[in-house]
Amino acid sequence: REKPFRCLECGKSFRQSTNLLRHQHIHSGERSYTCRECGKIFSDSSTLRNHRRIHTGERPYMCGECGKNFKRSSHLVSHQMIHSGERPYTCGECGKSFRKSSNLCTRHRIHSGEQPYTCGECRKSFSTSTNLLIHQLIHAGERSSTCRECGKSFKRSSYLLRHQMIHSRERPYMCGECGKSFNQSSHLLIHQHTHSGERPYRCLESEKSFSTSTKLLSHQHIHSGERPLTCRDCGKSFKRSSHLLRHHMIHTGERPYTCEECGMSFNESSHLLRHQMIHSGERPYMCGECGKSFIENTSLLSHQLIHTGERPYKCRECGKSFKDSSTFYTHRHSHTGERPYKCLECEKSFIKSTDLLSHQHIHTGERPYTCRDCGKSFRDSSTLRTHRRIHSGERPYKCLEWGKSFSDSSNLHKHQCIHTGERPHKCRECGKSFIRRAALTKHQRSHP
Repeated sequence: REKPFRCLECGKSFRQSTNLLRHQHIHSGERSYTCRECGKIFSDSSTLRNHRRIHTGERPYMCGECGKNFKRSSHLVSHQMIHSGERPYTCGECGKSFRKSSNLCTRHRIHSGEQPYTCGECRKSFSTSTNLLIHQLIHAGERSSTCRECGKSFKRSSYLLRHQMIHSRERPYMCGECGKSFNQSSHLLIHQHTHSGERPYRCLESEKSFSTSTKLLSHQHIHSGERPLTCRDCGKSFKRSSHLLRHHMIHTGERPYTCEECGMSFNESSHLLRHQMIHSGERPYMCGECGKSFIENTSLLSHQLIHTGERPYKCRECGKSFKDSSTFYTHRHSHTGERPYKCLECEKSFIKSTDLLSHQHIHTGERPYTCRDCGKSFRDSSTLRTHRRIHSGERPYKCLEWGKSFSDSSNLHKHQCIHTGERPHKCRECGKSFIRRAALTKHQRSHP
């Protein structure tokens, strides 16, 4: 459709003159509608009306397909396309289709290199207004809502209120099925899918289904290979700005979330909540097949693949398959030789950020994970978990071929190579292959 109304300031076009007038307030800075709750100012009454729903919690637009509620009708229309698979906006340059016209406009700028949004402070340009606004916070230091508990700042008061529930441990949204509580209604809705088994969001590319739209969108980047955000420190690319910000903390060492029980700190609130379950012993996600319980739903889903034998992530380089995308991405580094996580103390590099964090304990001497049975301490929780099976005798990983059981999945996988004949560790020098990496390392010493 034609967009006859063009902004002389940045060149953006609109279908209606009212939309152009509203947009021009961005450049003029004119904002005349004030929220009584938080004092935030807006350029038009409709934006104020939508904003006030943050305070009231009102979400009047419901999806008939999955029951999800939205503050705006436009958000509902966009969401419904996830179920229908409709993507009406197609890029003439590369053929990629989008649900929103704004996403198509952003895509056009990737091809044209156009960056119409310029920072008045440093003259850096951006392809979208949201990226400019995020960038401007660097100069302004504008994070009006600060948490008194830990000093963390937020762009919106609603984000602060949500964050404060971590400290107060307030979880007002309870699951009627299992009694588990959440600090956000959206998290409760996502959790309820674990009981119903519902996965309403389907990828048209691979037919794989997901319980949330964000997981579907994240998965779709596997097919497109798109990772538009790059870390200036190590060059690693990310699909989302939140993932990039989280990654930056690896380089800065920032860990704002501290456990009151043992003093251990984390760079994400979700990691703190997960860690606190170690102290409480809470494992709300149980496998219906073998009765094993997990702290996280993702761990349960990954575990269930042991029973089904499903390995949906396949490496194009060597044909090896994996149960989860994170292990798949880590494996890909073995072909490229990339080790993006570097220790500032000794310059040693790692494929995974978790390996770097575990390694850093060597320098600090920290061993925060202690076995209740024998008092032995470990640098990471996974090693403690494997160790505790010595005391419990638990061997949850069973070979379907022989019936032999193992205390950890890596030993099961090594054992399965006997049946499959797979020898994944190959010597570059002579081409000889081995089941175990240790055997390859020993063999390599025989070459001069």
